[in-house]
Amino acid sequence: MIQSATRPQITTERLLLRRFTAADAPEVSRLCDNYNMYKSTLNLPHPYPLESALEWIATHEESFAGGQLYEFAITDRVTGHIYGAVGLSHQQAHKHGEIGYWIGEEYWGRGYATEAVKAVLDFAFREKDIHRVYARFFASNPASGKVMEKCGMTYEGTQKEHFYKEGRYEDLLLYGILNPNHQ
Repeated sequence: MIQSATRPQITTERLLLRRFTAADAPEVSRLCDNYNMYKSTLNLPHPYPLESALEWIATHEESFAGGQLYEFAITDRVTGHIYGAVGLSHQQAHKHGEIGYWIGEEYWGRGYATEAVKAVLDFAFREKDIHRVYARFFASNPASGKVMEKCGMTYEGTQKEHFYKEGRYEDLLLYGILNPNHQ
């Protein structure tokens, strides 16, 4: 459920998805400054100092306002504790978007990514009328594919040796889903 057009928040059974603030930067830095997170994500650098978190959060306001990228903190609905992030890029001309997410390693395996992705897909389809959403992940990170499958996304293909990381090429698996309201 979206609660405000200017400062949107999405609530789920356990989570509150909300905009990041500069006050979140220390926790973002702590969660992201993790080698296993770096290995399993496409765009997180390592190390991840506080300055990187502040710079990343500072980009959100303009992107959100312009309807280009919606980045949400994945937080506990009761305590407000940050578990990770979920973002949706919006290619308005083509009416499609790409979803990406990360969860701090200490919170892996608890279903937070699945719950957050389902909520953002609903936001994409109902609030933004996006026709298609896709996501990509490293073939070496099958847990991310399980999240996508649980959210109704289907395998669409493999981008062979598409991403160069740590001295080797990695395959990316592509999953997608169409807006059920358009069918």
